[in-house]
Amino acid sequence: MEITQFLLAAQSADANIRNEAEANLRQLQQQNLPGFLLSLSVELVNNEKPTESRRLAGIMLKNSLDAKDATTKEDLAKQWLAIDISYKSQVKDLLLRTLASPVPEARHTSAQVIAKIASIEIPQKQWPDLIRSLLNNMTQQDSLAALKQATLETLGYVCEEISHQDLVQDEVNAVLTAVVQGMNLAEHSAEVRLAATRALYNALDFALTNFQNEMERNYIMKVVCETAKSKEVEIRQAAFECLVSIASTYYEVLEPYMQTLFELTSNAVKGDEEAVALQAVEFWSSICDEEIELQEFENPETGDSDSPNYHFIEKARSSLVPMLLETLLKQEEDQDQDDSIWNISMAGGTCLGLVARTVGDEVVPLVMPFVEANIVKSDWRCREAATYAFGSVLEGPTIDKLAPLVHAGFDFLLNAMRDENNHVKDTTAWTLSRIFELLHCPATGFSVISPENLQRILTVLLESIKDAPNVAEKVCGAIYYLAQGYEDAGPSSSLLSPYLTSIIAELLRAADRTDVGGSKLRSAAYETLNEVVRCSNITETSQIIAELLPAIMGRLGQTLELQIVSSDDREKQGDLQASLCGVLQVIIQKFSSTDATKSFILQTADQIMVLFLRVFACRSSTVHEEAMLAIGALAYATGPEFAKYMPEFYQYLQMGLQNSEEYQVCAITVGVVGDVCRALDDKVLPFCDGIMSLLLNALSNSQLNRSVKPPILSCFGDIALAIGVHFEKYVPHALQMMQEAAKACAQLDMEDEELIDYGNQLRSSIFEAYSGILQGFKSARAEVMMPYAQHLLQFIELIFKDNHRDENVTKAAVAVMGDLADALGPNTKLLFKDSSFCNDFMSECLRSDDEQLKETAGWTQGMINRVLVS
Repeated sequence: MEITQFLLAAQSADANIRNEAEANLRQLQQQNLPGFLLSLSVELVNNEKPTESRRLAGIMLKNSLDAKDATTKEDLAKQWLAIDISYKSQVKDLLLRTLASPVPEARHTSAQVIAKIASIEIPQKQWPDLIRSLLNNMTQQDSLAALKQATLETLGYVCEEISHQDLVQDEVNAVLTAVVQGMNLAEHSAEVRLAATRALYNALDFALTNFQNEMERNYIMKVVCETAKSKEVEIRQAAFECLVSIASTYYEVLEPYMQTLFELTSNAVKGDEEAVALQAVEFWSSICDEEIELQEFENPETGDSDSPNYHFIEKARSSLVPMLLETLLKQEEDQDQDDSIWNISMAGGTCLGLVARTVGDEVVPLVMPFVEANIVKSDWRCREAATYAFGSVLEGPTIDKLAPLVHAGFDFLLNAMRDENNHVKDTTAWTLSRIFELLHCPATGFSVISPENLQRILTVLLESIKDAPNVAEKVCGAIYYLAQGYEDAGPSSSLLSPYLTSIIAELLRAADRTDVGGSKLRSAAYETLNEVVRCSNITETSQIIAELLPAIMGRLGQTLELQIVSSDDREKQGDLQASLCGVLQVIIQKFSSTDATKSFILQTADQIMVLFLRVFACRSSTVHEEAMLAIGALAYATGPEFAKYMPEFYQYLQMGLQNSEEYQVCAITVGVVGDVCRALDDKVLPFCDGIMSLLLNALSNSQLNRSVKPPILSCFGDIALAIGVHFEKYVPHALQMMQEAAKACAQLDMEDEELIDYGNQLRSSIFEAYSGILQGFKSARAEVMMPYAQHLLQFIELIFKDNHRDENVTKAAVAVMGDLADALGPNTKLLFKDSSFCNDFMSECLRSDDEQLKETAGWTQGMINRVLVS
């Protein structure tokens, strides 16, 4: 196919020409995919062709092999694997030839496409000679620098795309040799060395065996450390990125190199370009992360753990902490205006926080002289750095060590909220929020806040919430944690009650501000309002919250009247509605939590529901989620009374369950179906045919994100519990789905942590579904479940033998065994007799430290024993 003209026309400024060309390209792709991909490869390799057509050819090749969406990606991989081998070989050959192109963009695109094909083929044991072909480019005498650069880039991308299990050790050795040699200063140009250093970064995961060999490890470390001193900034940065990765991947072999690494990183932090200095700080943050994790697994009595902790941070602290403190003084003028800014002072403060968590009390004497010396200086940078340092070390040291310092500095911090510099106020508000988050927990008996200083604190905060938007946003955070500390605090929770009216008024005023620009003040104000309501002492504050309810409903009503002219208007309306629905959800839940206050909701439920239904009519997915969650809370609050809303609400329930593209909406709607079932019991029956049909369709939909499938299975249990014997007609379809899901669990790759988590969610939900169905049939028609009992016990036995199961799976499995014995009674006697694993499983659970699990296992044991003696 000659497709150059189409590729050029598809980039035309004239929309008609562009649309026609795109249609032609789509047609060629649909009619003859192998020929189309081959034509794109021919275009990409041909140096006579225009850069524009080659660029689009490369993009289309990539898009034919890869996609962000996991399901589409899988379909594209199957599509590629199905193409005739002669076409695939030609495409791959042309791509490898493109690596020698004089045009950098063509080389770069080809490297990416080769890696995408490798990610599909290498795990299938196809394209066995790829690595060899690439390595030949590095060893041939007459290879040009451009070819070596592109080859190293390709090797890097290939290592990024495939798993370390996909290469044999000889291939790993050869790749590492080529890459490390490519970093050699004497032999290669800067472009080649940069590509080699970046390739090493991606290949480090493959180098486990090499890092276990001292000679090979020494050589790799020597080359990386030398490369970190290159004269080119980009190469130094890439080398430090390798050191960051080595710090987390090969921590246990770093000891011999730490002196050198300290000098390297220290020089970079003090005097190198910021991009390099950031990576040097990140190296120490990675070491902290490793040591924090090692401490979590240490035996508290002996300090022993499976992996050695070399205490690098503790040993380096007296030099490391001063180096980090110096970085805090390198702020940018406007970094307080943008939370996404990442610079050396932010990185230094973050690392200092990790050091505090790693060494605890020992960090305090190293930081406090810096704080005391700088907090009173006239230069705002010094005052801000001192405050940031103090706020950064509040997590890690003991309360005994911190309490006197916080008490001594409290007044100073509150006064600093009136500092002339915006930056200082911003960081002070953040530090106050950290103090309230970490050192204010009356429920455990300790708080830096007392009845004596609470009024002063709130006076300052409610004044400062009127300050610049970025300061006000941080003040919201401080109020959030101040309120949260009083949750479950018994009599202490009353301390906040007298101030609640003022706090709510100021938060609403902050949410209404029009000067916020790009700040997140509005959403912060509403989130804080939610927390203030959630943690308030309901017996003392019910009247205040009752007055808040119509105010929020009024605001939600006003959003429905907004003039929507642009998509930006629509988005702002959606965000505001989401925040307001969130507040209503919290108020509904708060009032539902006691019988004395439930009447507040029952009186206004009709108006609230009308509002939610009007919000649904706006059809914005963000609102959909928040309004759905709030309706779930309303269903719980109103119980059987919710039935009157079902005829009108059902269409939105239907829409939510069908929304497979916005899968979070679908997942939330599934949760609300559960809430509705618990509220209505058998009054939900008229809607069950439709709901079950939608749930079964969603389970069968391969396009639906897999995370929605476990909640759907759990929902079967909720429906069965609600409608009891009426669930019988759904049993064949529901149980078939549950058995298929059980089969799918057995086929998951248990090397992949994400899949292990998903597998555990799936198993728990299968057991929850069985439990709900068995309990639903317990009083009548339990025999309906008899044909499925053996399969269930076999599935439980499989799970019992699986060491990847988590505690939720264990609890759900034990509970469902009890439900099986309880519901089916003597009919299961032979099954339990033949299931010898049951005793071992029960013994394991009864030995557990988890009281809830022990209790469930005791109940299940009793149920099984009752069956066995029947």
